[in-house]
Amino acid sequence: MDKTNAIRQFDRKKLPYTVHSYEGVISGAEVAAYLQQDPETVYKTLVTTGKSGGHYVFMIPVCGELDLKKAAAAVGEKSIAMLPQKDLLPLTGYIHGGCSPVGMKKPFPTAIHAAAAEQEQIFFSAGRIGLQICAAPSDLEKLLRLQYADLLTKKT
Repeated sequence: MDKTNAIRQFDRKKLPYTVHSYEGVISGAEVAAYLQQDPETVYKTLVTTGKSGGHYVFMIPVCGELDLKKAAAAVGEKSIAMLPQKDLLPLTGYIHGGCSPVGMKKPFPTAIHAAAAEQEQIFFSAGRIGLQICAAPSDLEKLLRLQYADLLTKKT
């Protein structure tokens, strides 16, 4: 298997992880089902731009929806907006559907939904469509400027 930037970061720090592959699925919920994992433990990576012009990364469960107001508050911005898809590759080095919070061209402040702190391990993109890394959130803290926050919209 060719190693992605995210996998190389884990190797460089000698942090434990496993890589899982999938194929033929697109949505995060489908990825969770394919991997036979609770969707609450499979995270998607979202990249945003703040009113100040700064960029921020958010990790939330694949079945959740990012609350932009809560996300802005978590990173100290007045407001944030999703990064246009066309800007993702030049900014991060990753494509839509294969964006990992680890190994981006430049590190950005990253917030993860607070529930991750209660999980022994979570799944997230390994930096390529079809690959997921499973690792402990505490090990992610060793690779990212990571903070925990309530980031999801309330379910009605």
